Amino acid sequence: MVFKDECGICGRVLPYTYLRRCQRCGKLFCKDCMVPDVSTGDPTKMLCLHCARRTVSPKTMGKYDRLANYLKFRSSFTDAVKLSFAKIDGIIGDNLPTSAYHDERWWRNSPSISHAKAWVEAGWNVQEVNLKEGYVVFKKVKNVRVKTSRKEIKKPFTPVPVRYSGRKKPSKTKISKLYARLKNLERQKASTPAYRGSFKPKPKHEKKLFKSEKKPQ
Repeated sequence: MVFKDECGICGRVLPYTYLRRCQRCGKLFCKDCMVPDVSTGDPTKMLCLHCARRTVSPKTMGKYDRLANYLKFRSSFTDAVKLSFAKIDGIIGDNLPTSAYHDERWWRNSPSISHAKAWVEAGWNVQEVNLKEGYVVFKKVKNVRVKTSRKEIKKPFTPVPVRYSGRKKPSKTKISKLYARLKNLERQKASTPAYRGSFKPKPKHEKKLFKSEKKPQ
């Protein structure tokens, strides 16, 4: 009699000779879902892909965590969700294993299974599976609060008010002085006699400073 068990990741039922026990979580996995422990450098110590992923990048999101987040989002306005297998592939960003397309047991609501734990902890259970048409129906069984990170709300940027640096309007006194000066220049120009030809009268400063016989050449 050959004893068999199910792999915790891919869900395949295999003999014990093809299964290995993870050194960290203690669960059974197939050889394809096991890798050497890179933290210790010992090739004899094997870890499952889940534990190895947590060792390399502890904050990375699991394969089916995106499906759990999607169901939590839908739980706010519906109690049942029908998803095709192709739609689930797009949500998780990867392909479902082959057993998900051919075996209804892969979709059983068991928290001990890694992929089923995602939707069970999100508050959903699989109600119907149709392998022929390739879809699954999830039903909400409880409400799970979505954790939201509260970030500091920064106040909007308010620029410094800019003062208009325009020219000031001149005063009425200054305007009247300029107007009077223009009028005086116009009167002075009008009082100057006009001579024919190219002869030009001497300017006033030449008359005061120089005499006609002592004008420099």
